[in-house]
Amino acid sequence: MRIKSIVLALGLLIALPGIARADEGMWLLSLIGKNYTDMQKAGFKLTAEDIYSINQNCIKDAIVGLGNEGSPFWHFCTGEIISDQGLMSTNHHCGYGKLQEHSTVGHDYLRDGFWAYSKDQELPNPGLTASILVRMEDVTDQVKAALSDDMSESERARAIREVSDRIAKKAVEGTIYDAQVKPMFNGNQFFLFVHVIYKDVRLVGAPPSSMGKFGGDTDNWSWPRHTCDFSMFRIYTAPDGNPAEYSDANIPLKPKHYLPVSNRELKDGDFAMVMGFPGTTDHFLTSYGLEETMNITNKLRYEIRTVKINILREEMAASQETRIKYASKYASCSNYWKYSNEQNKALKNLNTMEVKRQVEDEYRAWSQGKDPKYADALPLIKKGYADRAPYQSAISYLAEGLLSGPELLMQSVRVYRTLEMLDNPKYADNRDAIIEAILTDAAEFYKDYNEVTEKRVMTALMEYVYANMEMKFMPAFLVNADKKFKGNFTKYTDDMFAKSVFANKEAFDKFMQKPDMKKLAKDPVYLAGKDAYDKYIEIRGMIPKESTEGLQRGIRNFTDGILQINKNRKLMSPDANSTIRLTYGNVKAYDPKDAVSYSFYTTMKGIIEKEDPTNSEFIVPERLKMLYEAKDFGPYANSKGELVTCFVTNNDITGGNSGSPVMDAEGNLIGLAFDGNSEAMSGDIDFEENLQRCICLDSRYFLWVIDKYAGAKNLIDEMTIVK
Repeated sequence: MRIKSIVLALGLLIALPGIARADEGMWLLSLIGKNYTDMQKAGFKLTAEDIYSINQNCIKDAIVGLGNEGSPFWHFCTGEIISDQGLMSTNHHCGYGKLQEHSTVGHDYLRDGFWAYSKDQELPNPGLTASILVRMEDVTDQVKAALSDDMSESERARAIREVSDRIAKKAVEGTIYDAQVKPMFNGNQFFLFVHVIYKDVRLVGAPPSSMGKFGGDTDNWSWPRHTCDFSMFRIYTAPDGNPAEYSDANIPLKPKHYLPVSNRELKDGDFAMVMGFPGTTDHFLTSYGLEETMNITNKLRYEIRTVKINILREEMAASQETRIKYASKYASCSNYWKYSNEQNKALKNLNTMEVKRQVEDEYRAWSQGKDPKYADALPLIKKGYADRAPYQSAISYLAEGLLSGPELLMQSVRVYRTLEMLDNPKYADNRDAIIEAILTDAAEFYKDYNEVTEKRVMTALMEYVYANMEMKFMPAFLVNADKKFKGNFTKYTDDMFAKSVFANKEAFDKFMQKPDMKKLAKDPVYLAGKDAYDKYIEIRGMIPKESTEGLQRGIRNFTDGILQINKNRKLMSPDANSTIRLTYGNVKAYDPKDAVSYSFYTTMKGIIEKEDPTNSEFIVPERLKMLYEAKDFGPYANSKGELVTCFVTNNDITGGNSGSPVMDAEGNLIGLAFDGNSEAMSGDIDFEENLQRCICLDSRYFLWVIDKYAGAKNLIDEMTIVK
């Protein structure tokens, strides 16, 4: 964050005009009143209470965090309610997994899109949750009352968990709500978040992937974009309006607030705000942490995933069935594959390492004569990263190359551990339920599994790990495989799959007719998976405990020091942690490099210009071309007769903001945030105020696709469209 460097360099402890930029910061809603004057200067026309209030309906009541039933408080995407019948929009890539789950060769919703022209056509999605914030509260004093300076970091963490659980439990007693206490500023502040969590969320519509993923990996993290990145869902409740599991008796949610959808033309400089659930940022990261991020985490993630991605591309191109099965998995793998590489490029181009070092030099000067904990912070951080450096590389190879690269290794470990329960007298009465759970999980796993594809991925990743990972950390099964098969990992995996009950669904189902733990304990896939996982745990345990604790303490105290230095500023925003935030700024063009200037918006003309029938990333549907040629843009064209597709703002966003509403000065939906720009991929670590851009789907393209392309008048009719 350059603002910290400026403040420290000048030796000032007050906020000066130009230092606290309105376009940087992921702000907590309950404190947004402190930003209100700056928001007004940027063009905001509503009140702070129109954004967040516990006494009246407000915009926060229309913002949805999308999660999974097992972890509803970790939101993988954001959505927004856009009708009084619980209709919700989000990104196409946020709904992609559900489209894939519902797709078959005969009903390929990934290829063809999906539209429900009546509510009885909407598709249920078990396990998908939709969270809406009820209220939030600063509980820092309550949590810190249970802490003391003589606690170790592990004791401190345990005390925080215990008091946080008590606070959360008390907050929702006698209600239908769920609650969680989340740390802010690396454990220096704590906030309680109370949510209502809905469990019946149904798929309503999505354009075909040729539109929803137009540009594919080539255009990902870049501008200009022409991607129609949206999908639509509907939230259902029990007849009494309370959250409920899926049931035919459920009714559409009657929301406290929903967003009107704008059909107005945007201008460069217009106010724009984004509300959503950003996942993770690390603006307080030091140079020592940055070195690990760049040289280990990002570098190895990109290199290892490249091996997998190249194979998946070939397999998916060769078979429609395989494409459907692996579509969601490929998208998940490729997104942060490119992100890691682009972030490293941006960090180098923007000289972020030097910025961090300047901040640290200035921090050291400030810390002299203060509480020793501040002066000790950076040495502890430096030592912590240095001590764990030899192990982090090995951990990355194991995690990316063996545990999450191939699928079968960890699947075998999960099955074995579940089957072990059958030999435990404690679960004697649950034997049938355990077997049923395993069979259900296996059916879901093998539904999106191809034996040939998995074997190719596993072979290539084993070869890569064995060739590049330090031998002293190498799992024994790879060393033995190299010896036995003379370095031929193709022969090794052929042998594994020929002997394993996990190789395909038929072999596994046959085994489950009469499970034999002795046989399973000798299964070659299970043995490889167990060895890889055990080695992963072993290496994590090698990291000196005192260094880990020192690192945690150092980060917390360094962050506290930055807060102390800036204590007279109006407000500092904490790093993202999947809690609801607001960021505000403006629609804004930019100049990414010498002699290159980008407009703030793109049009459908760009889709036609990018068309390439030989490249699956740039195929344009015939219907879209027909409508374009006829200039059948309906009421959604701008004053020049163009159909705007996407636009950019200078809002501060990150992963988890995908699908977030982009709103105008009056709280109307003007677009959906879906990406960032590669020139400023350093933004999660160091916000670059001149280059940072949020890439958004324009609401007019969104409406045009629903209306003109899909003919889903039923959805248009239930929205409030502002003209």
